[in-house]
Order: sequence, then structure tokens, then C-alpha cells
Amino acid sequence: MSYLEYTIKYVPTGLRKFLFLNWALAVLLTALAGIGFLMLFSISGGHIEPWAFPQMQRFAAGFALMILIAIIPIWFWRNISALCYIISVLLLIAVSLFGIISQGAQRWIDLGFTRFQPSELTKITLIMLLAAYYDWLPKNRTSHPIWVIIPVLIILVPTVLILQQPDLGTAILLLTAGAGVMFLAGVHWGYFAAVFTVLSGLITAVFQSRDTSWQILQDYQYRRIDTFFDPASDPLGAGYHITQSKIALGSGGWSGRGFMQGTQTRLNFLPEKHTDFIFTTLAEEFGFVGTTLLLLLYVAIFGACVFTALSTRDRFATLLTLGVALTFFLLFVLNIAMVTGLAPVVGVPLPLVSFGGSIMLVLMLAFGLVQSAHVHRPR
Repeated sequence: MSYLEYTIKYVPTGLRKFLFLNWALAVLLTALAGIGFLMLFSISGGHIEPWAFPQMQRFAAGFALMILIAIIPIWFWRNISALCYIISVLLLIAVSLFGIISQGAQRWIDLGFTRFQPSELTKITLIMLLAAYYDWLPKNRTSHPIWVIIPVLIILVPTVLILQQPDLGTAILLLTAGAGVMFLAGVHWGYFAAVFTVLSGLITAVFQSRDTSWQILQDYQYRRIDTFFDPASDPLGAGYHITQSKIALGSGGWSGRGFMQGTQTRLNFLPEKHTDFIFTTLAEEFGFVGTTLLLLLYVAIFGACVFTALSTRDRFATLLTLGVALTFFLLFVLNIAMVTGLAPVVGVPLPLVSFGGSIMLVLMLAFGLVQSAHVHRPR
């Protein structure tokens, strides 16, 4: 009798599900979060407070949440996908009415003991509902115009609410991830070509609307675009972030300056070093070698999710897992592109490494869904 047959026959169901977790993925997530703990410890000058220890607590809670979600059958998550989406939209509406304003943005709800950012949760609930929708919809109707409009509206509702906060980075992620799920579900490429054409026109309108009565973006967002094209135009203002980030990246060299030896970080030249720009902190201290190892970890986690998606026969589980993998991919690629000057600075954290409670717990929730798909796939 094989190990698999013995486990299925003699091990209790709850324990069997625990044993069937994708432990390789769990180890990779722990290793990635561990790098984040190490960098937050370094940024705080060799102290576990104020960033490293809270981040450890959040990851521990998130890991437990991942296991809890994993042992619940995947069909349960399909059945409550619409409810989860509705809750997340209501929370976004609550943010616009009662949310906390910080640094010119209204994105958080004060829960008393912590602040919660509902837009982070929406990244996952949107994927859940789209996966459930295409699991319900017959494949021969996937590209019919009527049935294409519905998922487009599902994507646009939270996107518009998030743009009003304003949070351009998360809005772009929602649009891209939502479109990705639609494409993976089999929607005809012609729709995406049409959207690309419209998007090109919209980008033109964005630039032409500047300093007019119908200006589309906020002033600070235009400054970020200017900075993207020419950071040296305002090195002490809008271009300060990316200029200091590039200095830190370049000073790391091949192997870095050493742990806790980064001058840009230690002397506080690097802004937002514990959140959006933590990648450059790592690059300065561990150089090209360290950043390459980090990227390999991200690629391995992405690959583990894709493997789970390809190994399941459930359409909902497949689309959900691929949607989570795509969202995770977009998060780390956009952050790295942002801090290296390849994309405008839009405030996207480095997943599981940057300091932040909402994004940490939501990502672990998402990986719990991936684990649920893995645990409950046919064996």
C-alpha cells in the first residue's frame, strides 16, 4: 500500500487535509516573510520594534488563517464568492464615507486596535467572484457580448471606488488582474484589442487634460509621471524618492554593503524604506546576489501556484489559483519596476516583505485559497 493510499484510508479527514497541504509553498512563503523580518530589523537599527515584531505577529496570524482556509472545501469558497465581493464593495463605500485621511488619501478604516485597508481585500474577492462566474457560465457563452459586460461591471465598480480614494496603483492592479482572469477564462482576444485601443486614447486624454477644468488625474499623480520621465527635474521634490532609490540600488554593487551597513538607509536618505522602497534597502545591503535570490523566491511561489492550478480539474479552483498567482506576480513586478525607475511611483508594497498588516493578512488569505484548491484536488 502506498503512502497516499494509507493516508486516505487510515488518517482522519482533518489531519489528512493538514498533511496534504502544499508544504513546499508554505516553506517558500515563510522564507520570503523571513527576509522581510530581517530587513525590517535592519531598517530599525537592529531593534525588533517598531516594525519587525508586529510583522512577525501578522505573519503568524496569517499562516494560521491560511491553514484554516485550506482545510475548508473549495466549493464553500465558490458558494460565498458573491457575498465576499459585496462585503468588500460595501467596505469601500464605508471608506469613502467614514475612512481615515492620511497623506492626502482616504483608504483606511479605523477598527480601534488597528487600521484596515479594504482595497487590499478587494484584490482577492474580485478574483473569487470572477472565477465563480466563469465556473457557472457555459464555455460557449464566454465571449458573447452580454456575458462579457457582466464581468466588466464587476471589475469597474470597485475600481472606480478605489480611484476616488485616490489609489491609482491598486486600481491598475484590479483592472489588470480582472482582465487576466477574463482572458484565462477564454474571452476572445478581440475584446482586449478594443480595450487597448480605448486605453491608448484615454492615456492621450489624461495628458491633454492637465491644467484644464476637466483634469482627469490629481496633481500629485501628474508629478509622479513627470518624475518617471525625468527624475532629475525635481531631485529634492517629486523626484527625491526615485533618485535616492537609484543611489541605493547602485551602491549595493554585486554583493552589497553588508547587513545593517547601508548608508542610504542608515542615514535616512531613503524614504518609505520599510514599506514601498524596502527592495532598495535589500539591494543596498545584499547587492545583486541578494536581489536575485529574492526574485527566485517570488518566481518559485508563482510557479507553485501555477502547478496547483494545472493539477486540479475544477474550473473555479483553476481560475481562482491562476488569478491569485497573477495578482501576486503583478504586485512584486510593479513594486520592483517602481523602485528601479521602470514604472511611475504608485505606492504598491513588496508582497510579504514590506511592512503592512492589511496586505500581509489578505495575501495569506489568498494563499489559503490556493492551498484549499491543492488539498481538495482529485487524487
